[in-house]
This record gives sequence, C-alpha cells and structure tokens, in this order.
Amino acid sequence: MHFLMLAIALFLAVSLRLIAPKPSKKWQKNWQRSLFFFLFPPLLLLMTCLAIFWMGYRGQMFGVAAGWFTYLLSSAVLASGGFLLGQYCYQVCQAIQRIRTYPQEDIGGKIARVLEVDFPYIAQIGWWESELVVSRGLLNLLEGDRLEAVLAHEQAHYDFRDTFWFFWLGWLRTFTTYLPNTEAWWQELLRLRELRADWRAAQQVDPFLLAESLLIVSQAVNEVEFATPTESFAAAFNDAVPPKRLIERIELLLDDAEATAHTPWWNWGWIVLTLMPLLMIPCHY
Repeated sequence: MHFLMLAIALFLAVSLRLIAPKPSKKWQKNWQRSLFFFLFPPLLLLMTCLAIFWMGYRGQMFGVAAGWFTYLLSSAVLASGGFLLGQYCYQVCQAIQRIRTYPQEDIGGKIARVLEVDFPYIAQIGWWESELVVSRGLLNLLEGDRLEAVLAHEQAHYDFRDTFWFFWLGWLRTFTTYLPNTEAWWQELLRLRELRADWRAAQQVDPFLLAESLLIVSQAVNEVEFATPTESFAAAFNDAVPPKRLIERIELLLDDAEATAHTPWWNWGWIVLTLMPLLMIPCHY
C-alpha cells in the first residue's frame, strides 16, 4: 500500500510538470501559476516520503502489509534531500563570510559591501538578512538618479526576502532535477522575480530611469566576461539578460508600473493539498 501511495504521488508530480498552461499577459498571475507547477510536485513527493518514513516498515495499511522496499526508498529520498540542504546551508555560510571581507560604504544612503572590480555588479546576497554588494565598476557606470533606481530594485529584492525564499526554491530545484521541466519552471520563476522587483522599484523611482539603467548595465555586462555568483541566494540586478527578456522588462516598466503584486491568502490553498499524504498516517496500524 505504501508503494501505491508513492506511485500515485510520482504519477501526479510528473503529470503536473508535463502540463503546459497558457501564460497570462499579467506577470502577477504567472507568478502564482509558476509557483504552483514548480512547488506542488516536489512538495507532494516529499510529504509522501515523510508519511511512509513515519509509518515505518512494520504493520499494515488497509489490510496490506508494509514492506522494506518503499520504506528504504522513501528514507533514501529524505536523506538525499537533507544532504543537499546541508550543502546549500554551507554554501550560504561561505558566501556570507566571503562578502563580509569586503569594505563597507554608504551608497545612496544604503550600507553596501564594495567589490573592487571594474565589472558592473550589484546584488543582494545572503539568507533572510541579505547584504547589498556593489562593484566599483557599477558605481563608475551609474550615478545620481540612475544609481538610485538600481538601488531601489535591489531594495525590492530585500523587501520580498528573495534570497531567503529562492534558497528553498533552489534546493527543491536541485533535489528534484529528475522531474520534467524543472529547469524551465525555475528559469520562469527567476524571470518573474526580476519583474516583481522592477515593479516594486517603479513605485519608488521613475520607471523610465530604471529601464534606462537596466539597458546601460545589460549592455556593459554583455561586453565583458566575469564570474558572478549565480547561487539561488544571490539576487542580482545585472545577470546576463537575453534580448527578449530585456525587452520584456523594459516594456513592463513603462507600461505596467501601476499593477499590483497583492496576492489573496486563499490563492495559497493548494499548499494544504501537499499535506494530504500525512492524513494517511492514522490508517497505518
């Protein structure tokens, strides 16, 4: 019976990942859609494995005896997830220790760690309380209102705690690479994360200045090669942006600045469904 539980969960997870829903014209709706199709399948599998592990390999469920195979398989899944989580936590600690070696400066009224390189770079790096890291190259490239616009974008990442939440999303991405379209949904979430930060920044600064700054920095980034942090706990303004995505961000900045990012709490009701495997625990005796 435990094997059937796991098989059903895996079938549902794979089936959902194979669905290609039609995207909305509004990034806010796409954000909820992408979170569901990225999060629901791995969470359902994790909860199923946790339920099986909790029930153990002894006893029965609906008159069917439990077995070693499914128990060991579930244990292996949970153990591998725990190992990857430990690796991710170690990487965060290493990154935080590394950026704390950079000198601090007051940049536009914000305390930032300054990286003495010519490459234009700015990002929030860390976990819940992320730190702002800025390169000397970006400070030389932008000044005045343009620099303020970019700082507003990074402040949006901080306000949304993007480094914290994408730490967990990045862990799930690594943990469930075997599921279909994992990378595609991950890239979609990264895209929408930047659109959301652009939207928040546009509430504080001139959207045109932010779009102009994005174009200037993107051009400078594409002209040189430099190893920048790509971890899920780093939210950078100037990641290499494909031309199509760059155009989309600029258009939305100019056309969608008045949109809202508010999400009703009931839109997260599907999270409860991922806990359904735990309801089967009392059926084991």
